[in-house]
Amino acid sequence: MTEVFKNKLEQELNLLSIKLEENQLNQFYNYFELLAEWNKFMNLTTIVEMDEVITKHFADSLSLIKAVEDIDTKNYKIIDVGTGAGFPGIPLKIAFPGLKIILMDSLNKRIKFLDEVIKNLGLENIEAIHGRAEDMGRDPLHREQYDLCVSRAVANLSTLSEYCMPFVKVNGAFIPYKSGKIEEELNSAKHAVFLLGGKVERVETFLLPGTDAERSLVKITKNNSTSKKYPRKAGLPGKEPLR
Repeated sequence: MTEVFKNKLEQELNLLSIKLEENQLNQFYNYFELLAEWNKFMNLTTIVEMDEVITKHFADSLSLIKAVEDIDTKNYKIIDVGTGAGFPGIPLKIAFPGLKIILMDSLNKRIKFLDEVIKNLGLENIEAIHGRAEDMGRDPLHREQYDLCVSRAVANLSTLSEYCMPFVKVNGAFIPYKSGKIEEELNSAKHAVFLLGGKVERVETFLLPGTDAERSLVKITKNNSTSKKYPRKAGLPGKEPLR
């Protein structure tokens, strides 16, 4: 099982030109096992089959290299907002150990799982914190402190931008992972992105290996500081997205 897992993972990461050492492959396997074990008693993911976890969680998380080509050489400081079971933050940390990563989630039991993964895999310079984006985005410890903000959370781009842009330094970038056709969503979010100090720089669209699942990485660069008005109080970005 371990060898089958490693071969499949290496195969998929070759398509992204990512080469891992043996200990990194072992870390991914341990992560997969912890995910399967904890998923029996708490709802972390509906994707549990080995091949699907490798493609739709691990390789998908690492596809960020398509939008940030120097991620393997720069020690970027990254926040992963609404990380859930640790995607994309933990795969990024395993593959690119020089990154400094904060995993943020609003559900405390997920934080316990993430703490267990971090400890079990012996990862350093990575921390899981419990909090809502609307609150943490106003905290001086986190506001405009990150080179990159990433998120695979399910929300429309206007809402997600209001959650995430306040964390990004000027000249940094927010990169959401989106599924399917996003032209319409992108167009309706452009003004919101502008209000938050950003600009859509480019969109990387691709198919996940071996599937017909279309994915897009939207690279939003931050040109100006985000107004102190944002993020608005809890609940509002979701109920009344910026237009």
